[in-house]
Order: sequence, then structure tokens, then C-alpha cells
Amino acid sequence: MNHKASSISNEQALHKGNWVKLICGASNQDLPAIADLCSIYATAGVHCIDVSADAAVVYAARQAIDWVESQNGTRPWLMISISDGKDEHFRKAWFDPQKCPLDCLRPCQQICPAKAIEGGNGVNNDRCYGCGRCIPICPLGLINEQDRRVGLKEFAPLLSELNPDAIEIHTAPGRAKDFENTVSTIMSTNVCFKRIAVSCGLQGYGINTEDLAKELWARHKCLSKYNQKAIWQLDGRRMSGDLGKGAAKVAVSLWENIKHIAPPGPLQLAGGTNQFTIKHISKKDPGPAGIAFGGMARKLIQPWLLEAQMKQISLREWPEGWEEALNEATQLISPWLSRKSSPQHQSARTSKGKVFK
Repeated sequence: MNHKASSISNEQALHKGNWVKLICGASNQDLPAIADLCSIYATAGVHCIDVSADAAVVYAARQAIDWVESQNGTRPWLMISISDGKDEHFRKAWFDPQKCPLDCLRPCQQICPAKAIEGGNGVNNDRCYGCGRCIPICPLGLINEQDRRVGLKEFAPLLSELNPDAIEIHTAPGRAKDFENTVSTIMSTNVCFKRIAVSCGLQGYGINTEDLAKELWARHKCLSKYNQKAIWQLDGRRMSGDLGKGAAKVAVSLWENIKHIAPPGPLQLAGGTNQFTIKHISKKDPGPAGIAFGGMARKLIQPWLLEAQMKQISLREWPEGWEEALNEATQLISPWLSRKSSPQHQSARTSKGKVFK
């Protein structure tokens, strides 16, 4: 099961354009799947694993990371996602299965990428990660969304207990003050972070790229007060990477439009990212700092995750399944691990004639 260790550190990967992050899902609480996801993708070579603000989830992810480090000597950062306001990443679908007609064709079950809708049992709360595709497709409008954010009062003591390497804050236009309150609460815990990722995009907010850049600059000003280094996660098309080629270019287009006016710090793609995304980046361009894979990463190895759960074992205990799943994960991320890019491409950018470093 040994895998060749990466020759560069997690921080170096951000500067070289080789950074890869696994998004387990801000609402994903399927502990066996999370443990296997983290084991597989950490072995394949990701530099960061992003999980929900749930003690059991963090524990499962950390156990997997510890195991990979014992095998290969590599250790991705463990990141916890929170939000400074209502956000689609922090929700669950819910409906009462007893209200479903017996003759319903169950389009919700067919469209669910997480296989979270099972027979007549409604939504499997652990598997659902809030993509929301089931909501509009229900012919009777029976499916609702439930906000599953962790409040700041609950999160601060939890953060001190979990002690992650990094934090990701999902934010939105118009929430600069909420972002500041969130950062202030996080900093009061005295936990040391290697990076604070800021996730935001254009989708659904009715703003343009210049407006988004202003929002990011406001976040940059806030983080600078606390001497925190950012990762700017450009959320192209939320939770849609498993939909195919159509979603692949959105995050790249956002990066192309904002890269010259964004605040200093690495720009990372997310939202709609999949195996086709890298094909939209010109080889003549140094490109973004890296990429985050969520829905696509999970979908690729889902058959082995589900079969391992049926066998009541982990993927690590199933050599054939492990090797097949690892091969799929490696094929997804290896183009980013091996891409050539200028070492300075994220360390300096020009804005209004001034170079920021």
C-alpha cells in the first residue's frame, strides 16, 4: 500500500501551482466514507483535507491522516470549514417519506450523487452533503433544506479542542462585518493556523468580478489585522464538479477574470472542478495556485466506498478495492501534482501599479 511521498511541502505546493485539496463536504458526516476518502486521497498526494466542523468527522479524518503519515511520511493539512452566514454548503435535504405516493418514480433518488436517498427511508442524514439537486426535482415539492451551520459560540471551544492546521470560511457579498466577527472569534481561541482559506464566488449573488474583488480585499484587510495568510478559494459553480465538462470551465473563467485585481495570496479553484478543469488552463499561463476537488473526488471512488461499507470493512482492509480506488484518485489529481508553473506566479501580483508580496 506504500505510495511515493511528495518531494515538496504543502506550503511549497501553493507557490509552485501544484496544490490539491480534497473537500470531504461541509455537511458530510458519513464517518466510514470520510475515513476512506481521507486515506485514499492523502495517499494519492493531496496537500489538504477539508472537513465539516464536527468532532467525530475531524477525529475520523485525523486517524486516516495519521495512518497515511505512518505509511508514507506525508501529512496533508487538516482544514475545518465554517461559514459567516447562511450557505448552501451547510445544509441537508429532508422530507417525510410517508408522504411520498407509492407510484412515485423517485427522481430524487435517481439524481442524488451521494446515494443519500434510500427506498422509503427518506434522506440518510450522514451521507447528504447539501447539493440540493433533489429539491427542485421532486414532483410534489416535498423536499426541504435544513440549515446545519455550527454557531460561533459552539465552534470556538470546539476549535480549541480539534486544533486543525487550517480553517476555511465560506463568505458572501455584503457579509464583511459577519466575516470580521467570525475571524475575531476564531482568533480568540489562540489556535495557530498555517492558512485561513476564504471561499466565495459570483453564483447567485448578482455581482460582477470587480465587486467580488472588492469583497475579497475587505477580507484581506481583516485577515491582515491578525497577520493571517489567506488562500482565496474561487467558488466557480458550487457543488457541481460531478456534472461533467460543462461545469469545468466556470472556476477557470472566474480565476482568469479576477487574478489581476484580487488581493495578494494564492488563488485556488473550486466549484465545478473535475478532470476536465486543467484542460482549460493555457500551458503558456502560470495558472492558479491549485485546485480543490469535492463532488468529483467523492463520486470517483464511491463504488468502492459503498462496497466496503457493505462488507463492513474499511478500504484499507480490502486490498483489491483499495488499489482500484487509489488508481482513480491518483488519475484525478496527478496532472496537478506534476504540472509545471512559475514559482513566482502566486507570490506577487500587480494592482493599480503596485506589487503586493
